[in-house]
Amino acid sequence: MKQTLLIELLTEELPPKALHRLGEVFKDEVFNGLVHHQLSLGAPQNAVWFATPRRLAVLVREVEAVAPDRTVEEKIMPVSVALDADGKPTPALLKKLEAKGIPSSAIAKFEKRADGKSEAFVYNMPVKGAKLDDVLAGIVADALKKLPITKLMRWGDSEHQFVRPAHALTMLHGSRIVHGDVLGLQSGNVTRGHRFMSGGAVTLKHADDYETVLESEGCVIADFAKRRETIAVQLDRNAEKNDAIWIGHSNMSLRELLVLSNEERSVLSTLLDEVTALVEWPAVYVGEFEEEFLEVPQECLILTMQQHQKYFPLLDANGKLLNKFLIVSNMRVSDPKHIVGGNQRVVRPRLSDARFFYNQDRKYSLESRVEKLGQVVYHNKLGSQLQRVERIETLAGTIARLLKADKADAELAARLSKADLLTDMVGEFPELQGIMGRYYALHDGEKPEVADAIEAHYHPRFAGDTLPQGMLACAVALADKLDTLLGIYGIGQVPTGDKDPFGLRRHALGVLRILIETPLDLPLGALLKTATENFPAGMLSATVASDVEGFMLDRLRGYLRERGFEVTHIEAVLHTLNGRLHEAMPRMEGVRVFAALGVAKDLAAANKRVQNIMRKNREEIDIDFTGTAVKPALLKEAAERDLYQAMQDITPFAQGYLDRGEYGQNLKALVTLKPFIDDFFDKVMVMCEDKDLRLNRALLLQQLGRLMNQVADISKLAA
Repeated sequence: MKQTLLIELLTEELPPKALHRLGEVFKDEVFNGLVHHQLSLGAPQNAVWFATPRRLAVLVREVEAVAPDRTVEEKIMPVSVALDADGKPTPALLKKLEAKGIPSSAIAKFEKRADGKSEAFVYNMPVKGAKLDDVLAGIVADALKKLPITKLMRWGDSEHQFVRPAHALTMLHGSRIVHGDVLGLQSGNVTRGHRFMSGGAVTLKHADDYETVLESEGCVIADFAKRRETIAVQLDRNAEKNDAIWIGHSNMSLRELLVLSNEERSVLSTLLDEVTALVEWPAVYVGEFEEEFLEVPQECLILTMQQHQKYFPLLDANGKLLNKFLIVSNMRVSDPKHIVGGNQRVVRPRLSDARFFYNQDRKYSLESRVEKLGQVVYHNKLGSQLQRVERIETLAGTIARLLKADKADAELAARLSKADLLTDMVGEFPELQGIMGRYYALHDGEKPEVADAIEAHYHPRFAGDTLPQGMLACAVALADKLDTLLGIYGIGQVPTGDKDPFGLRRHALGVLRILIETPLDLPLGALLKTATENFPAGMLSATVASDVEGFMLDRLRGYLRERGFEVTHIEAVLHTLNGRLHEAMPRMEGVRVFAALGVAKDLAAANKRVQNIMRKNREEIDIDFTGTAVKPALLKEAAERDLYQAMQDITPFAQGYLDRGEYGQNLKALVTLKPFIDDFFDKVMVMCEDKDLRLNRALLLQQLGRLMNQVADISKLAA
């Protein structure tokens, strides 16, 4: 009879950052085990998982007590091996049958099946259905072994191992206990509720009652998603009472967080996931700290509260930190003053440490720290952080000059960009690199734009992050990322598979986004060449510039695919882009518009034919076409004269569109050429015997190809 199956393992506190994943994997592995034994239908919606700090549980509906009997097709061995010359069973066959528990009398029931060029015996072997009581403990034990756990532990005098000590095991099929032993625990139907809010032991009478009974009698919300939503609602409610918004994401800038809705903030909150894994019966309370701490940069206070205490800081509508925070407690009480007071006492020393670090750091200027970077190894093959800073400084000045930004300011920002690595605050919170550099630069009296560039040179730090604002900041950011890319790539530390310890893919995408989205007219190849020249001779591989360019173009392909562009369109544009990344998006949009035209495929096919003819001419005529022009006097056929004239007519318009960046219009102009191109290929023999005519016609097609491929190589669009 089909019943709901419940499995719960009660443990000590599980790793909070891994809890969500542990719950999911445990469910999947248990469910797969049941399906394998045909005790459950393979309907994934029948299985749900639960996870709290002290338990992992799985509920699977419609589970059989005994699986139906079935037959399994078993390939025995080739007929030529199974039977001797007289057609009798060979010792090899009899030995195999004995090993598999198949009686020799079953030979008469064997079927012959084609097996490649020979025949093999196949036996439809009857198999008794598995009993849930016989296999469940093994399924659970196997599922626990497959959990993504990096370190196991033993407890007491037991030899069993798990991520945390295990205390109780529940295995219920409907209302019936399925007896079994897992991790040395005998299964039963008694679990435990909240450590302090419940009476302790909770008896489960039926698997279907698990969630409701645990909540009503045990003060435990077992469902991770439901518990998370409960916390989010309480966070919203308490924040609104204080005319504030709560933040729970340390990777996003405050500016980005401020524009999110409550729902978006909840979805993106990494801290919310973590506190959900720390509580079973959540309640949110408001705590306060002394206003005097607000003199410390708010990013420092926010990280202190989030990382050390798991609190949710509160901001006003303008993004200014309030001296209030939200506490997610594991206890719901009518008077939370002791909980709130205790948390306020705990956070005060943390905030005092942050203030101490900040005050100590400001006693020394960023400039005074720069030379000390010479004592910090960047990479044993690339020198110290000071040598790296000197390269970035030179490159930032060069890029700033190209962008018509202040060269001296760019060099100063680059010189100071890594100095905050030696501060106490960044030592405590590495996430504040650049952010503290900006604060300390302003304290030192540096220009605001220089200070801003120090912070912004790390941007974008992750997918979707903001870009550096202004030419000065872009110059420093590009210099930093290019130096990392070329240096690390040039000493052979190339990303492989999912391994990218130096974040080269992230740096490459950062450069691409700055050049494309700002946009900046800086050819990629020239940038890479300039950056390479900053390194001492022989330090990097000889081909590093071209290697990194290829690496970045692969990232560009992915970037464009993520924005919905077709692969053929991407290849068409990249063929003619020549590193002018600021033109990538408008050219892609132009190709998309052109490809939607009814004649696009015909023109693409014609363009491909032109290129094939040109290639054949280069192979068969030993003449360099470069600098050689079409001779109108040699255009003998009306079709070639008409095509030449049509090209002359649209060239100024096409060039004008190209110069103004109207790439779609440039491509649309080609439509007028279609009848002339068709007529030319119908009536004109390019590969004729007359060498002069053949060369002139080839030059005409060369001119046509250049005209058609100003925006993209449209031959790539041909089917």
